[in-house]
Amino acid sequence: MFFRTESFQDFIRFYPIVATLIGIHIFLWLTGDLLQISYFVQLERLGNGNNLATADGEYWRLITPIFFHAGLAHMIFNSFSLVLFGPALEQMLGKGKFLLAYLGAGFAGNVGTFLLGPDYYLHVGASGAIFGLFGVYLYMIYAKKHLIDQANAQIVLTITVIGLVMTFIRPNINIYGHIFGLIGGLALGPIVTSGAQTFTMSFSRSRRRGSDSDIGFDPNRWNKRRIPWRRFLPKFIWGMLVILIIAGLFGRFF
Repeated sequence: MFFRTESFQDFIRFYPIVATLIGIHIFLWLTGDLLQISYFVQLERLGNGNNLATADGEYWRLITPIFFHAGLAHMIFNSFSLVLFGPALEQMLGKGKFLLAYLGAGFAGNVGTFLLGPDYYLHVGASGAIFGLFGVYLYMIYAKKHLIDQANAQIVLTITVIGLVMTFIRPNINIYGHIFGLIGGLALGPIVTSGAQTFTMSFSRSRRRGSDSDIGFDPNRWNKRRIPWRRFLPKFIWGMLVILIIAGLFGRFF
């Protein structure tokens, strides 16, 4: 579910919303942070989270901070998180509901930051929206167990707990954005998972030749395939978790 094996072309084809969001992250970082193009630098200043400006009527700042990031590491970390945890939800929920969950959770995180944060608080980043995706997964785990298998549910629970712990022990993290983003995802769970289909991922030769067979997440698919790297997958997942924890301790992603 969280192990990406698609080609670049397949990723864009089957997860267009996730691919577009990541493309926006990269484009805004390149034009604003790296190349310092004046128009996009000004765009970021107008789009970052600014509680004082929001209070003055600039309400677009409750959405736009989702797309901007504070440096390369921050952008890569959030984009990588979206690559791992976004595709399955996009296929299960559909493009519209996935976008609703993502933007709705990000909006909830920014509203929480506006209501509870200091007047002069500044913030950017997709972290609240990504925590919202975890909120949707948590809703599935406790209310719609048929949509996610136990192994992947444990991965989601573990990462969510680690993320919450890091939220409170790391400096310069928008705690309000993370917590209210998670709550927003949970609240949107019943809406966006209505009619959701289980997600199986199979890029077969027939599919590459244009077959219209369904894509979905089948919780038992690993038991159906006898592949040599099957035993490697849990080690890979836990290895990535360790890397993210170490990076969170020594980097400044938020």
